[in-house]
Amino acid sequence: MTIDHDGDRKVQGLSLRALPKVSLHDHLDGAVRPATILELADAAGVTAPERDEKSMRRWFRRQSEAGSLTEYLMSFDLVTSVLQSEQALTRVAREFVADLAADGVIYGEVRWAPEQHLAGGLSPDDAVRAVQRGIEQGEDDADAAGGSIRVAQILSAMRQSDRVDEIAQLAVRHRERGVVGFDIAGPEEGFPPARHRAAFDYLAGEFLPVTVHAGEAAGAASIRSALIDGRALRLGHGVRIAEDLQVIEREGDEVQVQFGDLARWVRDREIPLELSPSSNLQTGAIAQWGDQLADHPFDLLYQLGFSVTVNVDNRTMSATSLTRELALLVDAFDYDLDDLETFQFNAASAAFLPVEEREELVEMIAEGFAR
Repeated sequence: MTIDHDGDRKVQGLSLRALPKVSLHDHLDGAVRPATILELADAAGVTAPERDEKSMRRWFRRQSEAGSLTEYLMSFDLVTSVLQSEQALTRVAREFVADLAADGVIYGEVRWAPEQHLAGGLSPDDAVRAVQRGIEQGEDDADAAGGSIRVAQILSAMRQSDRVDEIAQLAVRHRERGVVGFDIAGPEEGFPPARHRAAFDYLAGEFLPVTVHAGEAAGAASIRSALIDGRALRLGHGVRIAEDLQVIEREGDEVQVQFGDLARWVRDREIPLELSPSSNLQTGAIAQWGDQLADHPFDLLYQLGFSVTVNVDNRTMSATSLTRELALLVDAFDYDLDDLETFQFNAASAAFLPVEEREELVEMIAEGFAR
C-alpha cells in the first residue's frame, strides 16, 4: 500500500478515498468540525476548552483515548451545548454531508438524538426538520459539484432517559421526510433494550427498522436483548459477539471455533455488525482481546462469515474517516480490494432502504471498484 502526497492511500493502485462507500454508523454530534464548534461556541456564549482548531483536535483526541465509553462520551457535552438552534443543526448537517462526500461515501445514515438539542426552545420536530434541511442542502451541493450522495436520518433515543417512546413516535412521524430508522444510544451497561420493550413493540408494529447500540460497553446479554426485546435488524457495534466464540485451535491462518447459540444466530441470520475499529479500540470495547487494532476480532468475525461492515462512529472524536478506517484494516489484516468491496456490499445490503435501492447501491459499488 502506498500513500500519495495528499495523504490519500492506494491499494492495488486504486485510491481508497475514491472508492464508493456506505456509512451506516456515523453520529452527527460526533462529526462536527472543530472549527465549526469554535464558531458556534462563540455565538452561543459557550466556553470551549481550547481557542484554535488545531488545539481542539488534540483535545478531542485526548478525550477519545481515555479507554472507556463513559470517558469517551464526555466530549459530547461540549458539542451538544452549541447545537441548540435550527441554524446550528442545519449548518452541521450540511457540513456533515460535504465531509461524507469528500470521503467517497455514496450513501450514509446519520444518527443523532433530538432530545439532546431542545435546550434552546426547539421542539423535537423542529430539530428533525432543521437537520433534514441541512442534509438536503449538502446533497444539492454535492450534485452541483458533479458528485452524488444520499444521506438519511436514524433517530437515536438516549437509553437512560424517559423519552424513548416519544422519540420512537417522532421517528415514525418523519419516516417519509428523511428518517429511515431508530436507535438507542448512551450508556449501555445497566440500560438494556428490555427497559424499552413497549417502544420497540410500537416500532415493529409500524414496520420502522431498528438498530441498537449493543455489544460495545456490555456483552452477550446486551446483544441478546437488542435482538429479542429490541427487534434489532442490525447491531450498533456488536463487536462483543466474539465473546460467544471459543477458539479451539489455531494453525497458521486456520482457526477452529466453537459457536455459542447467540453467535451462531447472528452469523447464520446475517445480522449486520456495525463495527467501528478505531472507536472500538478507544472505548475499550476490545480490551479483552488486546490494545492494538490488529487485536480487534474484526478479522475473526469476517473469516467466520459474519456480516461485518466498517464504520467511523464519531469522525471528530476519533479523528478518522471511512477511508482511514479501511486503510487501518488493510494495514492490520492485509486485506485487498475484494475484501474492501465485500465490506461495502455488506453495508449496502444492510441499509435501511427498499430492496430496489439497496440493489442500486450494490451496482454502484461494483462499478466503482471495477474502475
